[in-house]
Amino acid sequence: MPRYGPADSLKSPRFTGPSTFARLPYVRDLDGVDIAITGVPFDTGTSYRVGGRFGPGAVREASMMLRPYNPNLGIAPFEVLSAIDHGDISIVPGYIEPSYAAIEAAVRNLALAGVMPLLIGGDHACTLAHLRAMAANGPLAVIDFDAHTDAWDSYFGQKYNHGTWMRRAVEEGLVDVAHSIEVGLRGSLYGADDWSVLRTELGLDYLSTEDLLAIGAPAAAERIRARVGDRPTWLTFDIDVVDPGFAPGTGTPEPGGPSAHDMLTVVRGLTGVDFVGFDVVEVIPAYDPAGQTAFLAANLAYQMLSLIALRRR
Repeated sequence: MPRYGPADSLKSPRFTGPSTFARLPYVRDLDGVDIAITGVPFDTGTSYRVGGRFGPGAVREASMMLRPYNPNLGIAPFEVLSAIDHGDISIVPGYIEPSYAAIEAAVRNLALAGVMPLLIGGDHACTLAHLRAMAANGPLAVIDFDAHTDAWDSYFGQKYNHGTWMRRAVEEGLVDVAHSIEVGLRGSLYGADDWSVLRTELGLDYLSTEDLLAIGAPAAAERIRARVGDRPTWLTFDIDVVDPGFAPGTGTPEPGGPSAHDMLTVVRGLTGVDFVGFDVVEVIPAYDPAGQTAFLAANLAYQMLSLIALRRR
Protein backbone atom coordinates (compact mmCIF):
# COMPACT_ATOMS: atom_id res chain seq x y z
CA MET A 1 0.00 0.00 0.00
CA PRO A 2 1.17 3.58 -0.58
CA ARG A 3 2.83 5.30 2.35
CA TYR A 4 0.30 8.13 2.48
CA GLY A 5 -3.43 8.20 1.79
CA PRO A 6 -6.64 9.96 2.85
CA ALA A 7 -8.58 9.55 6.07
CA ASP A 8 -11.44 7.03 5.91
CA SER A 9 -14.67 9.06 5.73
CA LEU A 10 -16.66 5.98 6.77
CA LYS A 11 -14.85 6.07 10.11
CA SER A 12 -14.63 9.83 10.71
CA PRO A 13 -17.01 12.44 9.26
CA ARG A 14 -15.71 14.56 6.41
CA PHE A 15 -16.24 17.75 8.37
CA THR A 16 -13.81 16.74 11.13
CA GLY A 17 -10.08 17.27 11.23
CA PRO A 18 -7.88 19.79 9.39
CA SER A 19 -8.88 21.00 5.93
CA THR A 20 -6.54 19.21 3.53
CA PHE A 21 -7.07 18.10 -0.04
CA ALA A 22 -9.22 14.93 -0.08
CA ARG A 23 -8.43 14.51 3.64
CA LEU A 24 -4.86 13.57 2.80
CA PRO A 25 -2.25 14.04 5.53
CA TYR A 26 -0.44 17.38 5.70
CA VAL A 27 3.19 16.37 5.24
CA ARG A 28 6.33 18.39 4.51
CA ASP A 29 8.76 15.46 4.24
CA LEU A 30 8.84 14.22 0.62
CA ASP A 31 10.27 10.77 1.29
CA GLY A 32 7.97 8.06 -0.06
CA VAL A 33 5.68 10.57 -1.82
CA ASP A 34 4.46 10.18 -5.41
CA ILE A 35 2.36 13.32 -5.76
CA ALA A 36 1.97 16.46 -3.65
CA ILE A 37 -1.09 18.69 -3.79
CA THR A 38 0.25 22.18 -3.12
CA GLY A 39 -1.51 25.52 -2.82
CA VAL A 40 -0.28 28.58 -4.72
CA PRO A 41 -2.17 31.48 -3.06
CA PHE A 42 -1.10 34.07 -5.61
CA ASP A 43 -3.40 36.61 -7.28
CA THR A 44 -1.15 39.60 -7.93
CA GLY A 45 -1.22 38.99 -11.69
CA THR A 46 -4.95 39.52 -12.19
CA SER A 47 -6.45 42.18 -14.45
CA TYR A 48 -10.05 42.22 -13.22
CA ARG A 49 -11.30 40.34 -10.13
CA VAL A 50 -8.89 39.46 -7.34
CA GLY A 51 -9.32 36.84 -4.61
CA GLY A 52 -7.64 33.79 -6.13
CA ARG A 53 -5.28 33.71 -3.16
CA PHE A 54 -8.17 32.13 -1.29
CA GLY A 55 -8.73 29.50 -3.99
CA PRO A 56 -6.53 26.75 -2.50
CA GLY A 57 -8.45 26.85 0.78
CA ALA A 58 -11.82 26.69 -0.96
CA VAL A 59 -10.78 23.78 -3.16
CA ARG A 60 -9.44 21.89 -0.14
CA GLU A 61 -12.72 22.41 1.69
CA ALA A 62 -14.73 21.16 -1.30
CA SER A 63 -12.42 18.18 -1.83
CA MET A 64 -13.57 16.61 1.43
CA MET A 65 -16.52 15.24 -0.57
CA LEU A 66 -14.25 13.14 -2.79
CA ARG A 67 -14.54 9.39 -2.37
CA PRO A 68 -11.75 6.86 -2.97
CA TYR A 69 -13.00 5.10 -6.14
CA ASN A 70 -13.29 6.72 -9.57
CA PRO A 71 -15.95 4.73 -11.49
CA ASN A 72 -15.42 6.52 -14.80
CA LEU A 73 -11.76 5.53 -15.00
CA GLY A 74 -12.05 2.33 -12.98
CA ILE A 75 -9.33 3.25 -10.51
CA ALA A 76 -8.90 3.96 -6.79
CA PRO A 77 -6.09 6.51 -7.14
CA PHE A 78 -5.04 6.52 -3.49
CA GLU A 79 -4.48 2.76 -3.61
CA VAL A 80 -1.83 3.39 -6.27
CA LEU A 81 -0.37 6.78 -5.35
CA SER A 82 1.29 7.91 -2.15
CA ALA A 83 -0.27 11.37 -2.02
CA ILE A 84 0.00 14.23 0.44
CA ASP A 85 -1.21 17.77 0.98
CA HIS A 86 2.06 19.71 1.00
CA GLY A 87 0.55 22.96 2.24
CA ASP A 88 0.92 26.34 0.55
CA ILE A 89 3.85 28.08 -1.10
CA SER A 90 4.83 31.27 0.74
CA ILE A 91 4.45 33.87 -2.01
CA VAL A 92 5.20 37.59 -1.58
CA PRO A 93 1.83 39.41 -1.61
CA GLY A 94 1.69 42.28 -4.07
CA TYR A 95 4.95 41.47 -5.86
CA ILE A 96 4.97 39.30 -8.97
CA GLU A 97 8.62 38.56 -9.64
CA PRO A 98 9.61 37.72 -6.03
CA SER A 99 6.53 35.48 -5.91
CA TYR A 100 7.64 33.82 -9.15
CA ALA A 101 11.01 33.09 -7.55
CA ALA A 102 9.35 31.55 -4.48
CA ILE A 103 6.96 29.44 -6.57
CA GLU A 104 9.69 28.27 -8.93
CA ALA A 105 11.94 27.24 -6.03
CA ALA A 106 9.15 25.33 -4.27
CA VAL A 107 8.02 23.47 -7.39
CA ARG A 108 11.61 22.66 -8.38
CA ASN A 109 12.13 21.18 -4.93
CA LEU A 110 9.24 18.81 -5.58
CA ALA A 111 10.60 17.86 -8.99
CA LEU A 112 14.12 17.20 -7.67
CA ALA A 113 12.64 14.91 -5.04
CA GLY A 114 10.85 12.92 -7.76
CA VAL A 115 7.44 14.13 -6.58
CA MET A 116 4.82 15.14 -9.12
CA PRO A 117 3.19 18.52 -8.38
CA LEU A 118 -0.54 19.10 -8.52
CA LEU A 119 -0.85 22.82 -7.85
CA ILE A 120 -4.00 24.68 -6.82
CA GLY A 121 -4.01 28.43 -7.55
CA GLY A 122 -4.12 31.24 -7.44
CA ASP A 123 -4.30 33.14 -10.71
CA HIS A 124 -3.01 31.91 -14.05
CA ALA A 125 0.11 34.06 -13.96
CA CYS A 126 1.65 31.48 -11.62
CA THR A 127 1.80 28.87 -14.41
CA LEU A 128 4.87 30.62 -15.84
CA ALA A 129 6.74 29.89 -12.61
CA HIS A 130 5.48 26.30 -12.63
CA LEU A 131 6.87 25.77 -16.13
CA ARG A 132 10.17 27.44 -15.26
CA ALA A 133 10.61 24.87 -12.50
CA MET A 134 9.48 21.84 -14.51
CA ALA A 135 11.13 22.46 -17.91
CA ALA A 136 14.71 22.20 -16.66
CA ASN A 137 15.32 19.16 -18.87
CA GLY A 138 13.69 20.62 -21.96
CA PRO A 139 10.45 22.21 -23.11
CA LEU A 140 7.15 20.60 -22.19
CA ALA A 141 4.02 20.00 -24.19
CA VAL A 142 1.35 22.17 -22.59
CA ILE A 143 -2.39 21.53 -22.56
CA ASP A 144 -4.05 24.80 -21.58
CA PHE A 145 -7.78 24.71 -20.85
CA ASP A 146 -8.79 28.36 -20.94
CA ALA A 147 -11.36 30.75 -22.36
CA HIS A 148 -8.49 33.15 -23.15
CA THR A 149 -5.18 32.77 -24.96
CA ASP A 150 -3.10 34.41 -22.20
CA ALA A 151 -0.65 35.18 -25.00
CA TRP A 152 -0.70 38.97 -25.08
CA ASP A 153 2.68 40.68 -25.21
CA SER A 154 1.86 42.98 -22.30
CA TYR A 155 -1.03 44.23 -20.23
CA PHE A 156 -1.05 47.87 -19.13
CA GLY A 157 2.58 47.92 -20.23
CA GLN A 158 3.53 45.04 -17.92
CA LYS A 159 5.09 41.83 -19.18
CA TYR A 160 4.06 39.55 -16.31
CA ASN A 161 0.41 38.89 -15.47
CA HIS A 162 -2.28 36.30 -16.03
CA GLY A 163 -2.85 37.46 -19.62
CA THR A 164 0.78 37.10 -20.77
CA TRP A 165 2.16 33.95 -19.15
CA MET A 166 1.86 31.74 -22.26
CA ARG A 167 3.77 34.17 -24.48
CA ARG A 168 6.51 34.54 -21.87
CA ALA A 169 6.72 30.74 -21.51
CA VAL A 170 7.10 30.32 -25.28
CA GLU A 171 9.72 33.07 -25.44
CA GLU A 172 11.68 31.45 -22.62
CA GLY A 173 11.74 28.10 -24.44
CA LEU A 174 9.64 26.32 -21.82
CA VAL A 175 6.90 25.15 -24.22
CA ASP A 176 7.19 22.48 -26.90
CA VAL A 177 4.93 24.50 -29.18
CA ALA A 178 4.60 21.83 -31.88
CA HIS A 179 2.92 19.56 -29.33
CA SER A 180 0.94 22.11 -27.30
CA ILE A 181 -2.67 23.20 -27.53
CA GLU A 182 -5.12 25.67 -26.00
CA VAL A 183 -8.68 24.44 -25.52
CA GLY A 184 -11.92 26.36 -25.00
CA LEU A 185 -11.21 29.82 -26.40
CA ARG A 186 -14.23 32.12 -26.64
CA GLY A 187 -15.53 35.58 -25.92
CA SER A 188 -14.91 39.04 -27.32
CA LEU A 189 -11.37 39.99 -28.37
CA TYR A 190 -9.17 43.05 -28.69
CA GLY A 191 -8.44 42.25 -32.35
CA ALA A 192 -9.25 39.88 -35.21
CA ASP A 193 -5.91 38.09 -34.91
CA ASP A 194 -5.94 37.46 -31.14
CA TRP A 195 -6.47 33.74 -31.68
CA SER A 196 -4.74 33.24 -35.02
CA VAL A 197 -1.38 34.47 -33.68
CA LEU A 198 -1.24 31.30 -31.61
CA ARG A 199 -0.69 29.36 -34.85
CA THR A 200 0.96 31.94 -37.11
CA GLU A 201 3.36 33.49 -34.60
CA LEU A 202 3.75 31.15 -31.62
CA GLY A 203 3.29 27.75 -33.29
CA LEU A 204 0.57 26.55 -30.92
CA ASP A 205 -2.67 24.85 -31.88
CA TYR A 206 -6.09 25.62 -30.42
CA LEU A 207 -9.67 24.44 -30.18
CA SER A 208 -12.25 27.15 -29.62
CA THR A 209 -15.29 26.48 -27.47
CA GLU A 210 -17.34 26.24 -30.67
CA ASP A 211 -14.91 23.63 -32.03
CA LEU A 212 -15.11 21.63 -28.82
CA LEU A 213 -18.90 21.67 -28.70
CA ALA A 214 -19.17 20.81 -32.40
CA ILE A 215 -16.95 17.71 -32.24
CA GLY A 216 -17.89 16.65 -28.70
CA ALA A 217 -15.83 15.97 -25.60
CA PRO A 218 -14.49 12.50 -26.52
CA ALA A 219 -13.28 13.71 -29.93
CA ALA A 220 -11.72 16.78 -28.30
CA ALA A 221 -9.78 14.53 -25.91
CA GLU A 222 -8.59 12.46 -28.88
CA ARG A 223 -7.48 15.63 -30.69
CA ILE A 224 -5.52 16.74 -27.62
CA ARG A 225 -3.84 13.34 -27.19
CA ALA A 226 -2.81 13.34 -30.83
CA ARG A 227 -1.32 16.82 -30.47
CA VAL A 228 0.84 16.08 -27.42
CA GLY A 229 1.82 12.58 -28.54
CA ASP A 230 4.38 10.95 -26.25
CA ARG A 231 5.94 14.21 -25.04
CA PRO A 232 6.28 15.09 -21.34
CA THR A 233 3.20 17.21 -20.71
CA TRP A 234 1.98 19.87 -18.30
CA LEU A 235 -1.79 20.36 -17.97
CA THR A 236 -3.03 23.74 -16.79
CA PHE A 237 -6.74 24.21 -16.18
CA ASP A 238 -8.17 27.72 -15.87
CA ILE A 239 -11.61 27.24 -14.38
CA ASP A 240 -12.97 30.09 -16.54
CA VAL A 241 -12.99 27.68 -19.50
CA VAL A 242 -16.17 26.26 -17.97
CA ASP A 243 -19.42 28.15 -18.53
CA PRO A 244 -19.98 30.54 -15.58
CA GLY A 245 -23.36 28.95 -15.01
CA PHE A 246 -21.38 25.97 -13.68
CA ALA A 247 -18.32 27.86 -12.39
CA PRO A 248 -19.15 31.47 -11.49
CA GLY A 249 -16.33 31.86 -8.97
CA THR A 250 -13.59 33.10 -11.27
CA GLY A 251 -11.84 36.29 -12.29
CA THR A 252 -12.78 36.78 -15.95
CA PRO A 253 -16.00 34.84 -16.67
CA GLU A 254 -17.04 34.25 -20.30
CA PRO A 255 -20.65 33.14 -21.02
CA GLY A 256 -21.41 30.41 -23.52
CA GLY A 257 -18.88 27.81 -22.44
CA PRO A 258 -18.85 24.04 -22.08
CA SER A 259 -20.55 22.44 -19.11
CA ALA A 260 -18.90 20.92 -16.07
CA HIS A 261 -19.71 17.49 -17.50
CA ASP A 262 -18.10 18.37 -20.83
CA MET A 263 -14.83 19.37 -19.20
CA LEU A 264 -14.71 16.45 -16.79
CA THR A 265 -15.22 14.17 -19.79
CA VAL A 266 -12.39 15.80 -21.75
CA VAL A 267 -9.96 15.59 -18.83
CA ARG A 268 -10.89 11.96 -18.13
CA GLY A 269 -10.26 11.23 -21.80
CA LEU A 270 -6.57 12.14 -21.58
CA THR A 271 -5.48 8.64 -20.63
CA GLY A 272 -1.99 7.58 -21.64
CA VAL A 273 -0.52 11.09 -21.76
CA ASP A 274 2.92 11.40 -20.14
CA PHE A 275 1.99 14.04 -17.58
CA VAL A 276 4.70 15.60 -15.43
CA GLY A 277 2.37 17.86 -13.46
CA PHE A 278 -0.84 19.86 -13.27
CA ASP A 279 -2.34 23.07 -12.05
CA VAL A 280 -5.93 24.22 -11.51
CA VAL A 281 -6.22 27.99 -11.30
CA GLU A 282 -8.47 31.07 -11.10
CA VAL A 283 -10.94 29.85 -8.45
CA ILE A 284 -12.22 32.86 -6.48
CA PRO A 285 -14.48 31.80 -3.59
CA ALA A 286 -15.91 35.32 -3.08
CA TYR A 287 -17.81 34.91 -6.38
CA ASP A 288 -18.77 31.27 -5.72
CA PRO A 289 -22.02 31.50 -3.72
CA ALA A 290 -22.75 27.80 -3.39
CA GLY A 291 -19.18 26.58 -3.71
CA GLN A 292 -19.90 24.96 -7.08
CA THR A 293 -16.71 26.29 -8.67
CA ALA A 294 -14.56 24.91 -5.87
CA PHE A 295 -16.35 21.54 -6.01
CA LEU A 296 -15.69 21.35 -9.74
CA ALA A 297 -12.04 22.31 -9.31
CA ALA A 298 -11.61 19.62 -6.65
CA ASN A 299 -13.19 17.02 -8.93
CA LEU A 300 -10.99 18.05 -11.85
CA ALA A 301 -7.93 17.63 -9.65
CA TYR A 302 -9.23 14.19 -8.65
CA GLN A 303 -9.49 13.21 -12.33
CA MET A 304 -5.88 14.33 -12.78
CA LEU A 305 -4.79 12.15 -9.86
CA SER A 306 -6.71 9.26 -11.40
CA LEU A 307 -4.95 9.70 -14.77
CA ILE A 308 -1.58 9.40 -13.04
CA ALA A 309 -2.72 6.38 -11.05
CA LEU A 310 -3.92 4.66 -14.25
CA ARG A 311 -0.61 5.24 -16.00
CA ARG A 312 1.44 4.00 -13.03
CA ARG A 313 -0.76 0.97 -12.44
